[in-house]
Amino acid sequence: MSKVSIVGAYNTQFGSFVKKNKETGEVTDLKSIYDLMLEAGRGAIADAAIEAKDIDGVWVGSFAPGLFANQEHLAAFATEIAPDALRFKPMYRCEDACASGSAAIYNALYALEAGRANIALVLGVEKMSLLDTKGTTKALAAASYWAEEGAKGYTFPGLFAEYAKGYAAHYGLDPATFSKMLATVAALCYKNGIDNPLAHFGKGGPADRLGLTTAHAILDLPPEKNPMIAEPLRLHDCSLITDGAAAIVLVRDDTSLAKSDRAVKLAGFGHVNERIPISVRPNLYQLMAGKEAVRQAFAEAGITARDVDLAEVHDCFTITQLLITEALGLSKDGQAGYDYMAGRFTRDDDQCAVNLSGGLKAKGHPVGATGVSMHALVYKQLIGEPIGATLTKKRPTVGVTFNVGGSGVTNSVSVLSR
Repeated sequence: MSKVSIVGAYNTQFGSFVKKNKETGEVTDLKSIYDLMLEAGRGAIADAAIEAKDIDGVWVGSFAPGLFANQEHLAAFATEIAPDALRFKPMYRCEDACASGSAAIYNALYALEAGRANIALVLGVEKMSLLDTKGTTKALAAASYWAEEGAKGYTFPGLFAEYAKGYAAHYGLDPATFSKMLATVAALCYKNGIDNPLAHFGKGGPADRLGLTTAHAILDLPPEKNPMIAEPLRLHDCSLITDGAAAIVLVRDDTSLAKSDRAVKLAGFGHVNERIPISVRPNLYQLMAGKEAVRQAFAEAGITARDVDLAEVHDCFTITQLLITEALGLSKDGQAGYDYMAGRFTRDDDQCAVNLSGGLKAKGHPVGATGVSMHALVYKQLIGEPIGATLTKKRPTVGVTFNVGGSGVTNSVSVLSR
């Protein structure tokens, strides 16, 4: 079991914080990457009730700030959260594609457990909406195996479509059943997102206005409202391009802060890599590395899937949520879609709820911020300060995050325990 706890957290509003002139194409930045970092960092420090001078180091998760926002050397800007207090403190940027936020958390954890730090601030951030769709697609493709994938025109919808096709073929799913499974996952996330005041697709947003809280409503959309992106994945199977940031404060368990009634133990984690070229993987119907990450995290925390009350999982695409649900052991292999269609994993589930935040599908997916956001929101659920939907039948004591980088390459699983 790790020797580290979370004692404070903050999540900014997620959304597209730009204004685009339709006539000139000019883009105005309404909330910059710097604004997002300052808000999240200061918010987490205040939530932890500490002073910035007490922080021994800052770790920043961000995938591609140079491509998205023309700013490399990003971690150093965290000094501006509290210039007098944080000047001369060490700061590091961690990159692991869409799992950059979790990588930052684990690297801070290593420093804390090594005794080099007692208190760490971890921040995840991405500013994605300054680029147009073509630019964003190219930037994200840099997280693929470029030589075989990005350079050949593969996009991430295309890469995860390979998993979708492999899953459907392996388990013998007919197109209608499989489409309903995927739509059920999307509808669950949309429904939860409507109750999350920080979600990109929240109350009053497109999913809410169109009533997309049932699989039936999504499947009934005309093709132009739900076009095919990469067969069999349609528009509403894909997560959002989002701006946002989140931050948490981590402390060593031998500090007084870890004894607080608002402390949550980071009880175990697994950080496992798959081979990056999709062409060399043994199968495309399960996250094999993800299962190993779960095994490691659960073993360190001393739990089984039955102990998990809630999970925030990386639904970059609806197929990914099915794969992760099975990797976590919440469903048997090949059964997750049936379980979702049977009404499992909602806030009313008496075993485990999945993506109470709305997930990447509705909350949004500012890639470098996602892993930290997952930890922040599970933390808030466990201390009884939920942001948005929460369990209706019990108070959660064990939560899990499952953050993915690349096309199922980096698999980061954390167990948080109250």
